[in-house]
Amino acid sequence: MLCALNRLLRIGQQPIWFNVKYSVKKAGGTMERQRNTIITGSGSYIPTRRILNEDFIHHVFYEQNGTRLARPAAETIEKFEKITGIRERRYAAEGLTASDMGFFAANEALISSMTEPESLDYIIFAHNFGDVQAPNRKGEFIPALSSRVKQSLNIRNVSSVALDLPFGCAGWLQGVIFADQLIQLGKANKIMVIGAETLSRVCAPHDRDSMIYADGGGAMILEAAESEKRAGILASIARSYNEDLTYVLKMDKSSNPDFADDGLFLKMNGRKLYENMLKKMPSLIEEVLNTAGIGVADLDKILIHQANEKMDEAILKQVFNA
Repeated sequence: MLCALNRLLRIGQQPIWFNVKYSVKKAGGTMERQRNTIITGSGSYIPTRRILNEDFIHHVFYEQNGTRLARPAAETIEKFEKITGIRERRYAAEGLTASDMGFFAANEALISSMTEPESLDYIIFAHNFGDVQAPNRKGEFIPALSSRVKQSLNIRNVSSVALDLPFGCAGWLQGVIFADQLIQLGKANKIMVIGAETLSRVCAPHDRDSMIYADGGGAMILEAAESEKRAGILASIARSYNEDLTYVLKMDKSSNPDFADDGLFLKMNGRKLYENMLKKMPSLIEEVLNTAGIGVADLDKILIHQANEKMDEAILKQVFNA
């Protein structure tokens, strides 16, 4: 059993969980059947350009208030790796965009699931910045990235709906939740969910957080399947936090007051995010497990959407009461 969890769903409302059941008469009695959402294939694109922690050795880092970090870059990098567990990341090659990587991942997912592209009811593409061409940071949102992928896949079925989903860090997961709801309602039978981003082109070069961000793409095929027992996606929970967490991620100018570029960069209040997720995530994990009717002991693997090893371990210690 695989339980996929996410640290923060920034936009939207709590989803309604649908459990569609119907009965099929058989000799000797009635057998209850359920409509499930199962994963039939997946694909990914990992850029070939490797950026090691050592590549940031000549960076000059600044605090959010505009003061330069007193400690050497080497010390900052060492502390970063100890906290996050990150030793390298991948950046997209010049000329490649989010929709390109999404297409590569989508094509692999179709092959993996042996899916006929024309049979897709929806193509959901989760992203936040559109297609960003290096070196400028202006995102292209029109045409929609999902439409670009549909065109690249040469899909001619007008009933195959292309839909973009800007939903913060949790976009791909929310796309899966949305796809599951459509399938559970009988509005779709086969959906592709894509997530891709080129965060290396929008992050602030003088922020320590710039070492977290990377580029890549992934895709998954979700299909309707019938069975006597519940299978596939068992439960989902979404939360939307605002108030003091509304701007935990935002676009702002560089923290380096002497930086020549006055454009906007992706900025994150990592400490506030860390503190709040430690308070909120363990109870949400418990809630979704209760909704699914299973316990922690039933899990074979937990995937936490968070590029912070220290935070992941702290959350899991609470979940397992370690």
